[in-house]
Amino acid sequence: MIRLEKRPQPSRGWSYVTPVLAVLVTMVAGGALFAVLGKDPVLAIRTIFYDPLFGEFAWYFRGQLLVKAGPLILIAIGLSLGFRAGIWNIGAEGQYIIGAICGAAVGLALYPMEARWLVFPLMILAGVLGGLGWAMIPAILKTRFNTNEILVSLLLVYVAEQILASMALGLLRNPEGSGFPGSRNLSQYEAAANHELIAGTGMHWGVVAAFIAVIFAYVLLNRHMLGFQIRLTGQSPRAARFAGVRPNRLVLFCLGTAGALAGLAGMFEVSGPSGQITIDFNSGYGFTAIIVAFLGRLHPVGILLAGLLLALTYIGGEAAQSNLGLPAAAIQAFQGMLLFFLLAVDMLTNYRIRIGKSEVA
Repeated sequence: MIRLEKRPQPSRGWSYVTPVLAVLVTMVAGGALFAVLGKDPVLAIRTIFYDPLFGEFAWYFRGQLLVKAGPLILIAIGLSLGFRAGIWNIGAEGQYIIGAICGAAVGLALYPMEARWLVFPLMILAGVLGGLGWAMIPAILKTRFNTNEILVSLLLVYVAEQILASMALGLLRNPEGSGFPGSRNLSQYEAAANHELIAGTGMHWGVVAAFIAVIFAYVLLNRHMLGFQIRLTGQSPRAARFAGVRPNRLVLFCLGTAGALAGLAGMFEVSGPSGQITIDFNSGYGFTAIIVAFLGRLHPVGILLAGLLLALTYIGGEAAQSNLGLPAAAIQAFQGMLLFFLLAVDMLTNYRIRIGKSEVA
């Protein structure tokens, strides 16, 4: 018989192996899914993972890799701090949307002012405060009334989506857009545009912010007392209380930081790659960042690598849709499989698989 035997201590080796194993199993299961849909599984996997990096148009896709990875890394870094402390913010998508709305609103309010030194920093500040303010709703309800932050943060995503639709059709609608929904194109408004810093690389200020967030998160978790408190609370809440950790302050910090970074990602996206507020501006980055955080083992460097990998599935998935006719839902299912298999094989970190008869006490 096959049975699971709990390890005395979690295996450090398996904790590094399981993300790679999850990716490989996802490729196999995804290939089976594509085969059921009548597509060549080998060609589909190659289109998703190989062609964007080494194919005919790799020069273009490599630039897009950073464009897609930037917001994923930025949001996932914020989420990982809370996840490490056992604080489950599932509403980063809503914080991302509100940050984009607030940042775009400031830029559009100052249109056509050409003082970039003033407009763009104010948009950044508005994006941070927008995401922070939206994250404070579940944080305050958690600390004051002990509500479940998972439900509150998740339900606020749907509220944010309705606000987004209202803004695209109302207050932020382009007055010169002939009545069509959507704001002005901020990428054409020089003072508010988040252009590439180096042409053809995909490197814009959002990507720079993501790399800075990785460095700060690493220093915080490994060299700062607050990082120790976050790790201790996640590992042993009771020991954290005896050590003098104030859980309410930790909730406010973790949710606030995650909201601020998600709002910042939304602002950089609306002023750069997306360019405008539209009804369908939300692209699921907030939810995909959860996969990135866990695939990266909640470690800043791991999140950086996982963000690049998930960005690759976005780019390769779009290529597979256009070249092979794969439906978008199949690509989304493929990305969901990655988290599913990561959680499944993660048990190998804490359990051994034993084959044979169990010993009788």
